[in-house]
Amino acid sequence: MNDDSYIYILTALLPLAACMVVVQVNPYHALVIRGILGAIAALIYSVFGAADVALTEALMGTMLAITLYAVAVRSSLVMRLGVLEEEKVESQGDVLKVVLTVESPRDFNSLMKDFRRIFSKYYLRIEVVPFTSLEALHRALMEKEIHATCVPVLDSDATGGAETKHYLTVTRIQRLYDIMQPEISSINTSLDYKLASGSGEDYQ
Repeated sequence: MNDDSYIYILTALLPLAACMVVVQVNPYHALVIRGILGAIAALIYSVFGAADVALTEALMGTMLAITLYAVAVRSSLVMRLGVLEEEKVESQGDVLKVVLTVESPRDFNSLMKDFRRIFSKYYLRIEVVPFTSLEALHRALMEKEIHATCVPVLDSDATGGAETKHYLTVTRIQRLYDIMQPEISSINTSLDYKLASGSGEDYQ
């Protein structure tokens, strides 16, 4: 009598792998487990003699699907951050004045390190998109070309006349605002939320 217990083991692995995909937080780990799920399904089909279905599952349901999912995940988990290229903004009361200057790389790199630390918890990558003018930066945010902007601002101290520098970050995505808000006190930036033209808040 043949021992077919391995078939039951393989069959039990299907719902187990499916549950692991559903509860997985890291999208890249979910892709790996999805590939394992497809491989198990293809193996079960081949054991039962359905070689054509097993081949279809291996090629279409596993290899092609995982490739497409990987491309989709890679492109969607990106936050495009617009910055001013070799410019900074001076605050004069309620007026923002753009002044051409050489940006301090140490301040900016430190801020980017803080941003990456915050967004790495959500597996988001930051893509820095430079703009040459404040108007172009604002227009790109309103037209949903970028998800957020970050510009340096100089605040003048009315008592001593000293100027302090910080960054102003504006986002049109409510979820990004919610992610950054609890961490904002520990990094060198203030945060603002601005609804883009046309009511969508999707990652475009």
